[in-house]
Amino acid sequence: MKVDTMRRIDYYIGVPLCLLGSIYNKFVLLLCSSNKKPLKKVLFIELSEMGSAILVDPAMRKLQKEINADIHFLIFQKNKPSLDLLKTVPQGNIYTIRENNMVAFLFDTVKFIFWTRKRKIDAVIDLELFSRFTALLTGFSGAQNKVGFHAFFNEGLYRGSFLTHKVTYNPHIHIAKNFIALVNSLLAGREEVPFSKTLISDEEIKLAKVEVTAEQKKFIRDRVSDCFSGYEQAKHKIVLINPNASELLIQRRWPPQYYAELMRKILDACKNAIILITGDPKEREEAQLLKDQVQSQRVINFAGKLTFAQLPLLYNISEFMITNDSGPGHFSAVTEMHSFVIFGPETPALYGSLGKTTAIYAGLACSPCVSAANHRKTACRDNVCLQVIKPEHVLAMIKPNLEKINAER
Repeated sequence: MKVDTMRRIDYYIGVPLCLLGSIYNKFVLLLCSSNKKPLKKVLFIELSEMGSAILVDPAMRKLQKEINADIHFLIFQKNKPSLDLLKTVPQGNIYTIRENNMVAFLFDTVKFIFWTRKRKIDAVIDLELFSRFTALLTGFSGAQNKVGFHAFFNEGLYRGSFLTHKVTYNPHIHIAKNFIALVNSLLAGREEVPFSKTLISDEEIKLAKVEVTAEQKKFIRDRVSDCFSGYEQAKHKIVLINPNASELLIQRRWPPQYYAELMRKILDACKNAIILITGDPKEREEAQLLKDQVQSQRVINFAGKLTFAQLPLLYNISEFMITNDSGPGHFSAVTEMHSFVIFGPETPALYGSLGKTTAIYAGLACSPCVSAANHRKTACRDNVCLQVIKPEHVLAMIKPNLEKINAER
């Protein structure tokens, strides 16, 4: 389904269902026992953003450490590979919903209600900020504890009243810390209004790193050699360009002509650099158009050449990456590679990568223009916030990395 179609369904059908579901939920609570059970099985819900599956990892690991929780996860099927990078959630504990057609979507949704009861889920943590769909899934999960962000006296996005642990979403701290706040509310020894009155340090949101063997590195280098016959490990330094961004917010894309100009400047500055344009198989044609603009044999269309699980291997043999504000900026955070992430409609203060990253952000008066309050849908059709970030500016930001490449000749 198209993103706007999903948004319309979530609003026009989700709002009345949340109202009716909330009334039903209150009625059921009057009839049910309120005896608290020990927390053992905890389900996290994050459907639409692949990067969020990385950003929530510290919160999941904290829950495992504190109460030895058996972690489960619900996610859209196309985004499931993001959970496989750090392997925090066992494969058998991941439930996916197919979003490619309405029949499959409805079937998987109904099946989910039975799956949670069969699994005897004790608590559900809804990571979404605005989705009525995930609020309904949380409400009808059968779990005794339901954790999520609540509007309290804020106007706007109505999501019903299913939650037992209502947490204030803080738009002034990183989203990874907001996720930790959800976990803290579940671990709190007493009722709070609102949850969670805790101090969350930067140490708490550090990511685990993926370990890569020499054999795995050799495999990736062989794949690079397949695409660039003159590749020599001792001679060439790999620079990655990710020019894509999710269809959820295409305004995050830096202009292609800027990427082409930047690549030409990188190649001129570093004679031993080769540039790999990354992306999924569907983005291969777009990557080829970008390669054709640069007109250099040292630019390789690498889109679709690796599986998602193999991306950390590529990051481990590369010097650095330049990317739009999208999934790869978060996926690379599980490695030691330096990433430069170009922001516009979003702000790095809330959604910056947790890895070795430099954010490039103009900070115009209109930016960021998407938030939990507007369903992450902007009226902007002219992303000046990215257009004002010129290739010369990005080149200046990556200059120390280019100098390091030249020094290693």
